[in-house]
Amino acid sequence: MPQFADEFGLSVADGGHIASIAFSAFMVALPITAIFVFRLGPRTPVILACLMACAGSVLVATASNATMLTAGIVIAGSSAGLCWTPFNDAARHSLTEDRRNTALSIIATGTATGVVIAGVLSLFTGMGAIHWRHAWWAFAGIALLAAIVAWFGTPKLEQRQSMKGFALSHFYGRKAWPLHTLALVFGATNAVFITFAAKRIADTGGLPSLVSDGASAVVFISYGILGLVGVAAGRLVDRFGLSGVLRVIFAAAALSMVLIAFAPNDWITVITASAFHGAALMVVSAVISFWSLRLFPGWSTTGFTAALMALAIGSLIGPTLVSGIAEKMGGQAMFAIAAVPSVVIALWPGRLPALPTIRSSPAGDCDLATASDR
Repeated sequence: MPQFADEFGLSVADGGHIASIAFSAFMVALPITAIFVFRLGPRTPVILACLMACAGSVLVATASNATMLTAGIVIAGSSAGLCWTPFNDAARHSLTEDRRNTALSIIATGTATGVVIAGVLSLFTGMGAIHWRHAWWAFAGIALLAAIVAWFGTPKLEQRQSMKGFALSHFYGRKAWPLHTLALVFGATNAVFITFAAKRIADTGGLPSLVSDGASAVVFISYGILGLVGVAAGRLVDRFGLSGVLRVIFAAAALSMVLIAFAPNDWITVITASAFHGAALMVVSAVISFWSLRLFPGWSTTGFTAALMALAIGSLIGPTLVSGIAEKMGGQAMFAIAAVPSVVIALWPGRLPALPTIRSSPAGDCDLATASDR
């Protein structure tokens, strides 16, 4: 955002609108992906996603105005909706039950590595070593390489999946609402953080002894490095229960927002906030993945798609809503207010509403029981 704001004359509200449009592309891609997986298996949408990421990055790298910039970000943004959910289906068909949670945690946490790479490129742009356009050319090259890896590494199912027993209402029943609600809240919170945290730091004077545009690098490198804790998401749920893990996730997300609101120019505070938020994102991404896998047995991709639709809706409305607050009340108020929903969930008295704990039946099939931990 800092570089884009300077290059194209974007306001905070403009940045919020662009982010929301990009997340809407992600949301639109999700149901399309579910159809692709049903008909073609997981490989096709993953490869298409990589190609969309490549094309969108090229468009951003060559953008001459805000319209081209927005179009490129939207096209690239759709790639996440195309490539994320198919891995649930691939895991269901390719891995045994005892390996799925770990595998899905590793897959979701792969994002952290990409974020670190983005942070390093951002640092180079802030220092003037490379132009931000060169960073987006690098993203395009990485996406093209990922398409090649996906071609050889993603399984292609030989038979089309049966639609027998499919009912859309099944994915939005009473047991699914806790999953959707928590995904929506976290989607909104995360979209605000990744869109505006670096700009909040830069607008208040930046970090001491660092170039003004270097704040985004610090944010995303810290965000990505601690995000690697997401690899342990499955084990954390087994050890502490889904309810306990979710409380910690939303407490970390809330704290990260509060720290950016009230101390955006302190190195330790910014690194801590970014690290906490990155860890929260990667853990919740993995949790949503294997929670939906077990909540909707036999409909892994569709169930995950339903959950991510909720996350995408939150990501869509979050930046737009709080950017209006920023225009009227300032960045401090924006981040403080954006932290409130996460605080409510983290401190919810008693048990979280209808939040299930994942466990296996004697027969090996997954079922759900109400969490008893407070």
